[in-house]
Amino acid sequence: MFKSIRWKFITIYFLLVFIAMVIVGAFIIQQFEEYYLNVARNNLTKLAQKGLIESMKGFDDLDKYQEKIQQDINTWARGLQEEIFVINRNFEIIASSNINLLHKKSIDALDEKLLMDGWNGKIAEKDDVIWTSDTSIATKNMVFPILAEDGALKGILYLRADLSDIYENLDKAKMILTQATLMALLITVVLGYFIAKSVTEPIMDVTMKAEQMAKGDFRQTVEVKSDDEIGRLAEMFNYLREKLDITLSEISSEKSKLETILRYMADGLIAVDNQGKIIHANPAAMRMLHLSEIDIQNKHYDDIIGVLNEKLMLSSIKQDESKGEGRENIRINDSVFLASYAPFRDEKGTSNGIVMIIQDITERQKLDNMRKEFVANVSHELKTPLTSIKSYTETLLEGALEDKKLAKEFLNVINSETDRMDRLVRDLLQLSRLDYEKEEWNKKESNLVKIVENAIVKVNITAKNKQQKLSFVYEEEAFICWVDKDKIEQVILNILTNAIKYTPEHGQIKILLTGDEGQAVLAIKDNGIGIPQKDISRVFERFYRVDKARSRMLGGTGLGLSKGCNANLKSM
Repeated sequence: MFKSIRWKFITIYFLLVFIAMVIVGAFIIQQFEEYYLNVARNNLTKLAQKGLIESMKGFDDLDKYQEKIQQDINTWARGLQEEIFVINRNFEIIASSNINLLHKKSIDALDEKLLMDGWNGKIAEKDDVIWTSDTSIATKNMVFPILAEDGALKGILYLRADLSDIYENLDKAKMILTQATLMALLITVVLGYFIAKSVTEPIMDVTMKAEQMAKGDFRQTVEVKSDDEIGRLAEMFNYLREKLDITLSEISSEKSKLETILRYMADGLIAVDNQGKIIHANPAAMRMLHLSEIDIQNKHYDDIIGVLNEKLMLSSIKQDESKGEGRENIRINDSVFLASYAPFRDEKGTSNGIVMIIQDITERQKLDNMRKEFVANVSHELKTPLTSIKSYTETLLEGALEDKKLAKEFLNVINSETDRMDRLVRDLLQLSRLDYEKEEWNKKESNLVKIVENAIVKVNITAKNKQQKLSFVYEEEAFICWVDKDKIEQVILNILTNAIKYTPEHGQIKILLTGDEGQAVLAIKDNGIGIPQKDISRVFERFYRVDKARSRMLGGTGLGLSKGCNANLKSM
């Protein structure tokens, strides 16, 4: 019977579960017992050292303060199950939570060895059993010496705790573990039988199929070490392994490489057959196109890709088979993707479908657009003052120098436009240093309140000239931050300067500094012309100005907020 692998399974399962349950049960019971006894010991020690002995510390003679000690013990004993005994130097119990033993000799009622250990100045314990007429009670006994300030022994504190509940719980735990073991063994036998049956029957089925496969040219040898069903199966598969091993290994290796490449490549990949059924889509493609496994299985290619761009519909691609491959842009919400496709063919050269690579070019297009806009803006910003300088210079050269008043006015304009170009170039250079991380940062702990106050002082005269009111409100005297003081001050100055520029005379500018979960929040509010809602998302773009004519009139370049944003991000 035991030559059958089915009964071997059942026997092994039975022994494993039995041994495991016995070991675990013994370990758990032992640990529970040690844990509960330690808890009892710690409770008695804490009660003695941090409670009772501390309350008797100032008593030079225990007999003299017997009533006070008894009152304290009565107070302590109300919420406790432990018995408390205070014993004087004559071994008499002068105070106790057990009134029946009060004023009796402790040697007659308590453990003599523990009393002697306590008399010798030791802290000792003993687990004992108290026998009554009809039952026995397990107890933990501990003694603590009561010492005077000079180290002399004044008496003994004897504590006794009832351990009956602990051992009752341990007995219940043993019973539960025994029942659980029996139940586990019964379930193991039943499940072992069905598991063994589910294993051996497929083995016999595979063996029969292997006998049919053995009639082919598969040749290999496998060492047979048993006479059971596994051994029989091994004999049949000896004809298969030799030639299949290398082939399957190579196929598996190539498949694993391909799956890894497709899974972790950054670009999306979709394979589609000629009927429009999606054969494969890697995680990147599913993420880009917001697809799920259900979509891949149930949706047609044209319902996923074709709706995004008509030129990518399967019918359109098939009509242009002479071209073979192509690429088109597709848009999904605010994202732009480049879809490149090409046919895949079988060994006869027949097209079986297409493979499409999808690349996210959203950021690339944004950068291209920003680069073009940046170049156009720089050219425009430089061209305007250069045109003014050239026109006024030509006028001066043609004879306006003779009119000193007019020449002085023209030169002031030229000087103003030159200053404007100088500011523009300096802003561009600083932006370039920030972009290429060439700016040096001097980070240290700084008080943000002082930084804001310094910035307010620097712009206060400009605000007074426009009869504007600046108010600074802060929650605390110090907001300590780890920043580059000068760069953060520059950020604040840029925003304050803008607020002053675009706020009319007699306006109000409020600066509010608050704390929010360990961070400082600085808010600057004015009652100026404001920014339209549609332009708020673009205020940090370079050269962007809501009202270009008004900004130039006030001397702005459109780079202040962009520099402030860059400096803030890199200095924090």
